[in-house]
Amino acid sequence: MSQTATDIAEIVPPRKTHKPVSKKAISAPQALNEAFCYQKPSSFSRGLRLDIKGVTILLISGTASVGEQGQTVHPGDFRAQTWRAYQNITALLESEGATWKDVVRTTCYLRDIERDYADFNEIRTEFFKQQGLAVLPASTGIQAILCWPSLLVEMEAMVIFESEEQPCASARNIG
Repeated sequence: MSQTATDIAEIVPPRKTHKPVSKKAISAPQALNEAFCYQKPSSFSRGLRLDIKGVTILLISGTASVGEQGQTVHPGDFRAQTWRAYQNITALLESEGATWKDVVRTTCYLRDIERDYADFNEIRTEFFKQQGLAVLPASTGIQAILCWPSLLVEMEAMVIFESEEQPCASARNIG
């Protein structure tokens, strides 16, 4: 017994139409290059900005101690790489008018968590104090093999803040 299109329509309701979310890639070329500019290009954005009904969400991709030309900065120096990763994320935040006070979650990937976690936590604590954070972001630390052997730490962040709805989200009045 075969089903007709009418029978199927009764079983599967029609898909509701939806308004697409405003989405744009974010970058901070003065601090670090885009992944597609690597010697071996990689297909991801440094981060995405999503504007949804007066709320902006920034999704910052895994960010490490990478320089303006795509090179590893401070190879072999975990502490210096951690500071550089924080500087790179700060530049990405600033490019969208955000600060560390808008960060709600971080995920931190360490190549050797047993060896480096104490140093990482010390630097994170100092960095967050410098930022004057009253509420710390939720955070997860994970041991992982990172994309380049020269990288010892990588961090990603989720950022949420109220914003004015505008056709061009980056035109938001900051100040």
